[in-house]
Amino acid sequence: MNRFRTSKYKNTTPRIPRREGWVSDVRGSSLNSQGNQIKTSCSFVAFCTDQAGGGMVGLCSVDPGPDGKWAVSYTPCHDDQVTDLDFSPFDDLLATCSSDQTVKLWRVGESGQEVLPTAEATLKPDDGRLELVLFHPTASGLLAVASSKGVQVWDTSRDKALAVLEQHADLLQGLAWKEDGSLLASSCKDKNLRVFDPRAQLTPVQSASAFQTNKDSRVLWVKEDYILTTGFNQHRQQEVRLWDSRKLNSSLSSVSLATSSGTLMPLYDPDSGLLVVSGKGDRVMDCFEVTTSDPFLSQVSHCLSDASTRGIASVPKLALDVGCCEVMRVMQLTESFIIPVSYQVPRKAGQDFHADLYPDTLGRTAAMSADEWWQGGNKQLERVSLHPDKRPKRKAVSDSAPVLRSGKSKEEASTSSSLVSTPSSSAAPSRSPSSTSGLSSGFQPSPSQSSRAIQSMLGPSSKFRHIQGSVLHRDTHITNLRGMSLTTPGECDGFCANGKRVAVPLATAGGQIAVLELSQPGKLPDTALPSIQNSVNVADLCWDPFDPQKLVVAGDDAKIRVWKVPEGGLVETLTDPESVLQGHTEKIYSIKFHPHASGLLVSSSYDMTVRLWNLDTGDEVKKLSGHQDQIFGMAWSPDGKLLATVCKDGKVRLYDPRSSTEPIQEGPGPEGHRGGRVIWVCHGQYLLVSGFDCRSERQLYLYSSKSLASGALANAAADVSPSTLIPFYDPDTSVVFLTGKGDTRVYIYEIISESPYFMECSSFSSSEPHKGLSVLPKVECDVRDVEIARAIRLGKTTIEPVAFKVPRVRKEFFQDDVFPETAVWWESVLTAKAWLSGSNGQHRKISLRPKDMTPVSEAPKEAPVRKYLPSSVYLEEKSDEQKKEELLSAMVAKLGNREDPLPQELYEGVDDEEWDD
Repeated sequence: MNRFRTSKYKNTTPRIPRREGWVSDVRGSSLNSQGNQIKTSCSFVAFCTDQAGGGMVGLCSVDPGPDGKWAVSYTPCHDDQVTDLDFSPFDDLLATCSSDQTVKLWRVGESGQEVLPTAEATLKPDDGRLELVLFHPTASGLLAVASSKGVQVWDTSRDKALAVLEQHADLLQGLAWKEDGSLLASSCKDKNLRVFDPRAQLTPVQSASAFQTNKDSRVLWVKEDYILTTGFNQHRQQEVRLWDSRKLNSSLSSVSLATSSGTLMPLYDPDSGLLVVSGKGDRVMDCFEVTTSDPFLSQVSHCLSDASTRGIASVPKLALDVGCCEVMRVMQLTESFIIPVSYQVPRKAGQDFHADLYPDTLGRTAAMSADEWWQGGNKQLERVSLHPDKRPKRKAVSDSAPVLRSGKSKEEASTSSSLVSTPSSSAAPSRSPSSTSGLSSGFQPSPSQSSRAIQSMLGPSSKFRHIQGSVLHRDTHITNLRGMSLTTPGECDGFCANGKRVAVPLATAGGQIAVLELSQPGKLPDTALPSIQNSVNVADLCWDPFDPQKLVVAGDDAKIRVWKVPEGGLVETLTDPESVLQGHTEKIYSIKFHPHASGLLVSSSYDMTVRLWNLDTGDEVKKLSGHQDQIFGMAWSPDGKLLATVCKDGKVRLYDPRSSTEPIQEGPGPEGHRGGRVIWVCHGQYLLVSGFDCRSERQLYLYSSKSLASGALANAAADVSPSTLIPFYDPDTSVVFLTGKGDTRVYIYEIISESPYFMECSSFSSSEPHKGLSVLPKVECDVRDVEIARAIRLGKTTIEPVAFKVPRVRKEFFQDDVFPETAVWWESVLTAKAWLSGSNGQHRKISLRPKDMTPVSEAPKEAPVRKYLPSSVYLEEKSDEQKKEELLSAMVAKLGNREDPLPQELYEGVDDEEWDD
């Protein structure tokens, strides 16, 4: 009758929070290692990352801070890829192992604490690349370290390993301590399962052929003497098997899952017997209950996540929220997020402590030292209660990012050990992930949770935070673009586009430029295209904003060539420019048109000068000086009066070209010297500069245009990448789009004129790196679909339009709150000669509202819809008798009136004579 037994965990339900409840600003590792890529303690989450080549570790707290947000930080730990990591079960001591053949131990502390002069320990097993690191479950300072084929047991206070176990015959794939720490099990590519007693002998005490294939496998100890393995069967299906370690001749039970190539990672909770498995690269999480009698493995739930898994980790039992009957929490590491998945038993939450769900769990005090264990001791950890009034107090964790106390001097700590800390845009009003899941549990939030929600509501929030970027239909793409130049300078955007056409430098000799019409999408012919023969390599290029047929190209020969493209596009190769501007003595960096005056161009050069040109006469009209090094970027102010520059000499400068050739303001710029861009934001009130810090991390800096000397007002960290972030600013919405050449991600921020200045919105990610991005005029947007920006994305062989839309409900109305009147910046308001003589002008503005659409501000208000509480709320407020009466009434209503005649009773008969003989 065991198969008919009831389990209090059989209805355990996984609850995935909404995207606001995810940990964002995460960059997971793509390394295919034997570890799970992510581990948790009662306070912190640590994960492997691809930042800075993979030698870094990401950190955040298990729960969001008081403001409902997570702070994610990245810290350099090794000289090569971090392959695995593990938290000590007794404190926040983190062990990391790496391809650099070392194991390092780090003490995780809150931000602001003193950085220790040396690391806790550095171990050198001298056994090649290290794959796995695993703390002992009962003894302090004891660590198992696995390389590709070997396993060593270390006392972290010693310089040599306590035991070096016999080498495996093939690649070691999984490693696990028994719950009491007496034995060590491993899985191997040679299809064998091995059990070691490191204190007794260096060879396996047991070995058995446990796997049908040599694909990746994992191993766990469960239920004291039982071993659980994950691998693949002969049909390439993921498989879970349960073994009795006392007789490994055959498995007790097996379960086959989906056909997938993803390594199945298991997580086990010894208190409830729940097992969660998920495959690397899969979106599925399966939960089983493990028992020591038939059916051994019974499935509890099947959960489909919103993103593919790169790693999973279970949160310790002492960190769970017993108020909502949470019995397990899994932190799922994906490419860009950490998703907390809460497993809850559907009970009446928030009332009483359900002791049957929470037996006493293992505490956080080591049972013995490493020496005691090595001398033969076997002690169990002391168990503690999970009752809120009896459990040990958890250390309070601030909402600031955790830090790894690293082995650097205090002077270095102020720079190189300062972390890339970015508050996540997720705002969960309560500590439990279930509170943001949208699933009603009847749990009433505590006062602290309510205050967090109120604080989150009162804080600034961007109406564009849920902006969605999407590539338009393939019918709008230009494909089969070949021979694109990949060597344009860093100061060049890579290509340029206006509302009608795109200009792309080609890699062929003679500085050729392809000009493609956006109105003629489709596959380009395999034959050579008509192009512009610039005769020298392209340094920068841009379209005249007031003449969509005029292309200006700066070349390596210090000359600027002006080309005129025919109205319908190129039909033959152009070899003769309309005019050539010559004045610079060295190669040109970049060129920019004036926003108001037609024919006024500014250029910067290796000769460290900035020059203004009148295209109507072909003359140089101004030469600005004052730069001491390479000029990274230039930008005209919105009113066209001032010019801002950012330079490699670490300075941001402002010029008034009509009054002086020297800067009128100067201030400190980005610390790094790898590249930069500058734009004006908030109607010219601020300068936004993208650049690098001293650790080569990409940063955004905001300066007041009135006082550059006072330095940056605020900054925001992006990520680690070699390419400069190129900004595109929409003055109507104050939204800035940033991406670099070779990136796959477009960062989006709304810039506001008060703290916190940067309001991060949802980013857009593409499946493959792009060579550049260019935003089109506002009139190209589909306002009916609430499209606030449209850009052209240059791929490896394609040109694709990308639409950025704001999700709205009442799309039948014109969303005038995100579509104010826009400036007609594609029309000039004065000539270059007039501007040089002191005249100024402003663009006229037009409305983007279609004539047949009513503004949403004038739309009739919808009648308020009553929100009904779950039926459980009403039932809880009624007596048993009332419940019975209501249930009976509902049943009667379903059945109908039993006194009504049946349909057949209404039929009338016929006379006897009417029957046929």
